[in-house]
Amino acid sequence: MSQHTADQPQSGTGPAATSPGWWTEAIIYQVYPRSFADGDGDGMGDLEGVRSRLPYLRDLGVDAVWLSPFYASPQADAGYDVADYRAVDPVFGTLPDADALIRDVHAHGLRIIVDLVPNHSSEQHEWFRRALAEGPGSALRERYHFRPGRGAGGELPPNDWESVFGGPAWTRTTDPDGTPGDWYLHLFAPEQPDFDWDHPAVGDEFRSILRFWLDMGVDGFRVDVAHGLVKAPGLPDLGTREQLRLLDGEAKPFFDQDGVHEVYRSWRTVLDEYPGERIFVAEAWTPTIERTARYVRPDELHQAFNFPYLTTPWDAAELRTIIDRSLDAMRSVGAPTTWVLSNHDVTRHATRFANPPGLGTQLRSAGDRELGLRRARAATLLMLALPGSAYVYQGEELGLPDVVDLPDEVREDPSFFRAAGQDGFRDGCRVPIPWTVDGTSYGFGSGGSWLPQPAGWGELSVRSQTGVEGSTLELYRAALAARRAHPALGAGDRVQWLDAPAGVLAFRRTAGGRDLVCAANTTGAPVPWTGPGTLLLSSAPLGADGELPADTTAWWTSP
Repeated sequence: MSQHTADQPQSGTGPAATSPGWWTEAIIYQVYPRSFADGDGDGMGDLEGVRSRLPYLRDLGVDAVWLSPFYASPQADAGYDVADYRAVDPVFGTLPDADALIRDVHAHGLRIIVDLVPNHSSEQHEWFRRALAEGPGSALRERYHFRPGRGAGGELPPNDWESVFGGPAWTRTTDPDGTPGDWYLHLFAPEQPDFDWDHPAVGDEFRSILRFWLDMGVDGFRVDVAHGLVKAPGLPDLGTREQLRLLDGEAKPFFDQDGVHEVYRSWRTVLDEYPGERIFVAEAWTPTIERTARYVRPDELHQAFNFPYLTTPWDAAELRTIIDRSLDAMRSVGAPTTWVLSNHDVTRHATRFANPPGLGTQLRSAGDRELGLRRARAATLLMLALPGSAYVYQGEELGLPDVVDLPDEVREDPSFFRAAGQDGFRDGCRVPIPWTVDGTSYGFGSGGSWLPQPAGWGELSVRSQTGVEGSTLELYRAALAARRAHPALGAGDRVQWLDAPAGVLAFRRTAGGRDLVCAANTTGAPVPWTGPGTLLLSSAPLGADGELPADTTAWWTSP
């Protein structure tokens, strides 16, 4: 198994590899910088705040840290609208701060992955600003998707595509002389114009950006909207409603086009120039897990988020189906499977599992908090027992729920303001996390927090859960320690399913001459089940009568 220790070599290329393919079994912790820790007291998290909390992440037991964007940006979409890919936004710090963070991450025996946003830039990016200022005929317009409108006066969008954030995916420009001009494509907010990856300058620029950050010492990149870079030739109408159901099995002319793979093969040649096992992670929403597997073929990216798993309800039969499909799909291309339950774009799983299934990944209801936390803990142990790599979103180790009652006036998610058939409630999973029981912003920083934290947030804080037997934080610490110590946890690419009562998911893992059995009861009632060997860990106390309690996962080990 991949491991890190505090005395690993410290260099610009990160920790020395302890085994081939460290990422194949890694636990990667997502830091959403604006909500993790505030180092300068302005109410917004920053790189200095992240540096100050690295000992916590080391001691939690993760292998790597993934940071959401901290680049120079007008912050129209929380930094996913990048104005300068080689600069740090002042709200987060400076480029020397980024350099210091990278060095400190490595000094703590961790690796660092940074976000890369190649589908679109900010409207404040130099290329786009010049394209608008120079007007029709500007060569820079060829680096984006500028098109004349339809209708007698060009007053209609060039096609019927919809923005992920609601409304048309096109915005009309005004020419330098003040007259209405062409339209430009933005699959997200109007402040995020899409690059045209058919233009060679775009590819050249991003290969240069990769080298800039690789030279700084980062260990990899999470590729935002990895499925969206290439559009179908001619930008054809889709002609249907419900355009943005990403996992409905239907092809989209703006997503998952075959041309993206040429981009990633080009990138892989750049990454392979560098030592230290650098990696790419794809955020690729595709119609099927089999399509996702195409992104992680041997000459492309290394990992892809498993969104079908994230969206699977707490149901044994459905979970078994998606686990099998995921393992089979990734095994076919020789890539590790990844598992994830929460991130910065979806409702935290402690709230998702507190509500009836089928309500989507963005919810307005707190649901049954006790039930949601119980299921979330069980789902975590199930995830961590599976072969491959797992992602942990900041605060899930505290059992944080979504904040579902934020006032409208404090929201910043652009999908909330442009919502057309979408909830637009991503702010609820982005509320700054609590570190202390009381005090200013529960230890987040000395100057409050950019989104209001709920009353009682301190009861879920790191300080209030540290050392408390049975707390969610201590469950995560114990589970991650067990993954390091037990060779069957994380290793391999298969599970051996075991016979189990209806509603129970049970499998055996074997490695290094040791067995581990995992059983998850997804029902609302205790189920007779006696695990073989010695109980290693359980998400809730087991009964003394040989029963696996409702919504509980347990691990048993034997030599």
